[in-house]
Amino acid sequence: MADATMWLETTGAIAAAGGVGYAKYRAPRAYWSLVGLPATWGRFTVTYRSTMDVCGLTVQPSGLRAFMARNVARRQVQPVPPKIRRVRGTMTGLRVTLRLPAGLEPADVIASTERLRHAWGVHAVRVAVTKPGFVELRMTGYDVLRRVRMPRKTQPHGLVVPVALRDDGTVFERDYRKVPMALTLGANNSGKSTYQRNLIKGLAQLPVALVGMDCKRGVEQSVFAPRLSALATNPDDAASLADVLVTEMEDRFDLLHLYGASDVWQLPADLRPAPIVVLVDEIAELFLISRKEDEDRRTRIVTALIRLAQMARSVGIYLEICGQRFGSDLGKGATMLRAQLTGRVVHRVNDKETAEMGLKDVAPTAVPAACVIPASRAGTAVATDADGGWSLIRTPEISREEVAAVCRDFDHLVPDLPFLRPFAPAASSPLVGTPLLIKP
Repeated sequence: MADATMWLETTGAIAAAGGVGYAKYRAPRAYWSLVGLPATWGRFTVTYRSTMDVCGLTVQPSGLRAFMARNVARRQVQPVPPKIRRVRGTMTGLRVTLRLPAGLEPADVIASTERLRHAWGVHAVRVAVTKPGFVELRMTGYDVLRRVRMPRKTQPHGLVVPVALRDDGTVFERDYRKVPMALTLGANNSGKSTYQRNLIKGLAQLPVALVGMDCKRGVEQSVFAPRLSALATNPDDAASLADVLVTEMEDRFDLLHLYGASDVWQLPADLRPAPIVVLVDEIAELFLISRKEDEDRRTRIVTALIRLAQMARSVGIYLEICGQRFGSDLGKGATMLRAQLTGRVVHRVNDKETAEMGLKDVAPTAVPAACVIPASRAGTAVATDADGGWSLIRTPEISREEVAAVCRDFDHLVPDLPFLRPFAPAASSPLVGTPLLIKP
C-alpha cells in the first residue's frame, strides 16, 4: 500500500511538472497567470530597493530626511529609490507606477530597462511617461509576439481599427482621427500584405468608403471588390481616380465653408459625407515610368496624392500607402509626399536606408530595431505612436479568403457615392472547379 501511494505521488508530481512545462509553451497566458505572475511579483517586491540601487536609479535623500534618519531613527542614511504608487498584474505581464524623486528623469529609467529585465527575469521592460513625475514600468512576462492572439473584446469602432499586438501585450490600433495619413514599408514576405488584410478586415466593418489602387492588375485587392467603392488596377485609372478624389475634396471644402465648419465632424450627421480611405498597394507603381510619354500621368498622380495628404484630413479622406521603398529614387515629389504621412509602420527591410526612409524623421531610435527583424517573424514591424514613441508589433496571420468573406458579409455598408461609380469594381466570385487552361 505504501509503495502504491509513493508511486501515485511520484506520478502525480511528474504529471504536474509536465503540465506546467507544456503550459509554458502551449498556453503561455495560463502559465503566466498561475506561475509566472506570482513569482515575478514576489521577486520584484523583495529585490526592488537593491535593484534600483545597483542600477543607479536612486538619489540622495533630502537634508531633513537624512537628519531624521541619523538622529531620530538611529540608522544609516540610505539612497532613495522611486516610490511605488501602484502594482497590478495583467494577462501578459506586470504594471508598476513609480513616482520619480527629485534628480531622476524618465530617460534614466529608460536607459536601465535592459538591466531591470534581467534582474527581475521578465521578457521585456518598457517605460511609459503617464504624467510629469510619474512613469509606468510595463513588464512583459513572455514573448507575446511568438503566437499572436488578439483579445476577443477588441472590435473596430468609429474610425479606430485594431490591427496588431504590441510587444507589451496591448493592442495596436489604427486611429484615422489621430493619424489620418500613414505609410507602411516592408520587403517581400515581410508581412506587409498581412498588415493590409487585417486593416481591410477592420475597415470593412465600418461605414466608410474604401478606395483601392492596386496597379498590379488588382491581384491583391480585387478579391475584396464587394466592399470596395472604387478600384484602379492600372496607372491610367489611378490617375483618373486621383483627380476625382481631389475634386471631391474641393467640393467638401465648399460644404465646410457653407456651414462654417473646420472639418466634417462638425457638420450635422445628415449632412456629413462618408469618410474615404484610399488604400495604395504599391506606391512605386504610381511613380515609376518606362516611357517619356507617361511623365504627365505620373505628375498628375503625384500632385493629386500630395494635395490629398496635405489637406484631405479635414474633409474625411485618408491615405494608407504601402511600398517596399519610398525615397527620392522614386522621382520628383516622393520625399514631399512621404513627409505628409504621419503614421509609419516598417516591417523587415533589405537595407538600412529603407528603414531610415520610414523612421529616421519621426523615430530615429527605432531604426536599429527595424533592421534586426528576423525573416522567420513575418508580420513583425516597428510602428510609431501618435505621441512620438514607437513599439514593436506583429499582425496575426489571416488569409485572403477570410478577409474576402468579411467583405461579402458587410457589402451593405458600401456608401452610395456617385462620383466613384465609374470606378466601381465588378464583384465576381472566384471560380471553383474551372480549369485554368482551356484547349480550343
